[in-house]
Amino acid sequence: MKYRVLAINPGSTSTKISVFDADIEVFIKTLRHDPAELDRVGPIMEQDQYRKQLVLEAMKENNVDPKSLDAVVGRGGMVHPVHGGTFRINDKMLADLKDPSFWGRVHASNLGPHIAKSIADELNIPSFIVDPVAVDEFDDIARISGIPEITRKSLLHALNIRYTARVLAKKINKDFDKCNMIAAHLGGGFSVVAIKQGQMVDANNALLGMGPFSPQRAGALPIGDIIEMAYSGKYTKKELQTYLSKNAGLTAYLGTDDGKLICDRIEAGDLEAKKYFDAMIYQIAKDMAACAAVVYGKVDAIFITGGLAYGKYLVDELTKRIEFIAPVHIFPGEYEMEALSQGAVNVLKGIEEAYEYNP
Repeated sequence: MKYRVLAINPGSTSTKISVFDADIEVFIKTLRHDPAELDRVGPIMEQDQYRKQLVLEAMKENNVDPKSLDAVVGRGGMVHPVHGGTFRINDKMLADLKDPSFWGRVHASNLGPHIAKSIADELNIPSFIVDPVAVDEFDDIARISGIPEITRKSLLHALNIRYTARVLAKKINKDFDKCNMIAAHLGGGFSVVAIKQGQMVDANNALLGMGPFSPQRAGALPIGDIIEMAYSGKYTKKELQTYLSKNAGLTAYLGTDDGKLICDRIEAGDLEAKKYFDAMIYQIAKDMAACAAVVYGKVDAIFITGGLAYGKYLVDELTKRIEFIAPVHIFPGEYEMEALSQGAVNVLKGIEEAYEYNP
C-alpha cells in the first residue's frame, strides 16, 4: 500500500511542503511569505492558521485532495530533549513549542507540529514529527562543559543527519545501529556530529554553541573577549544574540553568506575571500577530527551534507584534511522532506513505532 503523507517544513519567511506516496514525491512547493505580511499576522507562534490556509490552497492548486492523505508530518521544532525517532504530536508538545523558557527562544520550525496537527485532526488522521532539532543522544560525559552552571545541550540538524546516515549505512553495507560515523551538515549554520553505534553522542550545537564558524554563526569564541563584548554597552542581549547567530562568520568578514559567490570570488583571485573561507574549512576539519576521538578512532565513514556540500572547492579542501580518518562521502543539499515523509510512512507500515512525547 502506498501511504500518502503531507510534509510541512516552516522557515522564518517560507513554508516548504511536499506530498509523498510512500517514497515517491507527488509534488513539492516552497511558499514564500512577505515579511511585512507576517508582521501583520503576528509573532511566529500566531502564524499557524495563516500558513495552514496557504498550505491547503497550494494542495488544491496541485490537485491533491486532503481526504487522500493518510498522515501529516511537521518539522519538529525546539521541543524538550528527546531521543531520535518519530513522535505523535500531542498537546504537551504543542504547549512546549509555544514556551520559550527552556531554549530561550522560539524557532519558525515550532510551527510545523501546530500546522500538521490542525490539518490532521480535521481529517481524523495521525500527525507526527520526526527527529526534531532537539534530539539528544549525548553520552553523559559530553554534557559536561567546564562549569557546573552550564550543561552542554544537543541542538543539531538531526533530521537530515540521521536520514543521511541511514542512507550511507546501506551504501556501505553496514547496520546503522553498529556504525561509527562523523557527520558535517554545512548550511547557514553547522552541525558537526560524532555518531557512535547509530547514536549522535556529541555535537557542537548548531545555533549558539561551540564548533567552527559558519556563513552566519560565530562558532566558538575566546571567553574573555565575549565577556568584554557583552559588557561593552554596545549591544543589548538580543542584539548580541542576533549578531552571533545571524550576522557573524563569513557574513561579518565578507559581507555575504553565499558560499557560491565567495567561491566565485576566490576563483577570480580574491585573496581576502580565500583567507576566511579557508579558515572556515580549517575549523570544520578540526572539529570533525575531534569527533574521531569520541569513538577511539574507529570510524566507518565520514559524510558531508548541506548546501555548502555542492561547492567543489570546499569539498576538495575539507576532504584533504580529513580523509586520513575514514572514507569521505558527499551528500549535497538536504533531504528533510524525504526524511519527514519516510518517518511517517514507516510508522503507518508498522516498520517503526511512533513514540509518545513526554520528556
